[in-house]
Amino acid sequence: MPMPYPTTVLGVSLLGASALLQAQDQATAAGLVEDSHLRLTSRNFYFNRDFRSELGPANVREEWAQGFILDLRSGYTQGDVGVGVDAFGMLGLRLDGSRRRSPLMLMPTDSHGDPQRQWAEAGGALKLRWSATELKYGDLMPSNPVFAMATARLFPSSAQGLQLLSGEWPGLSLDAGHFTSGNGVDSTNRDGPLSAFYARLDVRQVDYLGGFYQATPRLKLGAFSADYQDLWQQHFVSADYRWPIDARQTLSLALAGYRTRDSGKALAGPIDNRAWSASLAYAFGPHKLTLARQVIEGDEPFDYLGFGAMPGDAIGFLANKSQNADFNLPNERSWQLRYDLSLAEFGVPGLSLMGRYLRSSGIDGSGYVGGAYQRFQAIDDGSRWERDLELRYVVQAGPARDLSLRVRQATLRSDAAVQRADLPDLDEWRVIVEYPLSF
Repeated sequence: MPMPYPTTVLGVSLLGASALLQAQDQATAAGLVEDSHLRLTSRNFYFNRDFRSELGPANVREEWAQGFILDLRSGYTQGDVGVGVDAFGMLGLRLDGSRRRSPLMLMPTDSHGDPQRQWAEAGGALKLRWSATELKYGDLMPSNPVFAMATARLFPSSAQGLQLLSGEWPGLSLDAGHFTSGNGVDSTNRDGPLSAFYARLDVRQVDYLGGFYQATPRLKLGAFSADYQDLWQQHFVSADYRWPIDARQTLSLALAGYRTRDSGKALAGPIDNRAWSASLAYAFGPHKLTLARQVIEGDEPFDYLGFGAMPGDAIGFLANKSQNADFNLPNERSWQLRYDLSLAEFGVPGLSLMGRYLRSSGIDGSGYVGGAYQRFQAIDDGSRWERDLELRYVVQAGPARDLSLRVRQATLRSDAAVQRADLPDLDEWRVIVEYPLSF
């Protein structure tokens, strides 16, 4: 088995040393069972996507499914080193869907391409805690700028490996990981491949190290580094600043940047890519207005972790990730204007609205030479736009407290060359009803 990426080894050593130096006795821990938390989430997901082609109704995809997610987080045993277990179980039921109208990756499919009527999966992880440091091994769901699960379907994805989390230093949270396989959102295969999503290549091993530092009550900094074995090395930095003007007004500035270069055997071909975004948000009472700019510099797209045909959420740390388009194609420049409204002040607590419009230009992959991104070479000065609308309501009190309803609509339009290389034009509806119960 290949040795882990050096930064992960270094991170494990540093965090372990810190835990040894700052270890606190676990005798005050409530206990393995006494401090356990059990959560059952019911999720109902309707998905309709119209690809807007000349094929008409034949190009409409539609699925509807019901899912149940049981999540167990145990406490820790008492003693110098606490031992615990995390586990999850998922049960899915098909409510509507067929081979002709699938897949939208809400449900796994059988050997004939038909969505399964019902399916289930389970996973777990062993965890150890020393002071404020946790070591976990098994089925995990990290979420950071270089390694994040996919969460945009009925069930989240998961990854198999080792993760170390530490909060030994005030304001600093560290995260190191070593992962070798994954489980997609529409799969029950726990040892499936991790993938480089836009390269459409499997990745045998991913190692990362990084963290976030709350430098001041207003300023938060982040830095991560990852190695996708024989594909690329990727580095991330971020800064978020929040400035409260008064009791009802706040300005927020968020900066994020990635640097990706091929490494090892460079199985995806040459990569030399920079991606950055900046967003400025002004909140005033129940209103919030956001303006964002995102730029990709490189003849290949900004690529990141995927699970088969489904992308993970790492690109969400850039400002212009939207419901469908990532706005991350070669040399793509994009703007976003977004408006959020909370209706609590208008007598409807729990109800919120969101609308955003994103437009890009300058997409150009014609300078790319060789490798896994050749399908983008046909794009020269391409452009696209997306409009997203969302209504969300969360019940605030009573027996149905925390029950949420989300209705999401998206429209995506692109140049012909962009459609062929990335994602066709589409109109889309998603309706998600979720009810969490904690025990």
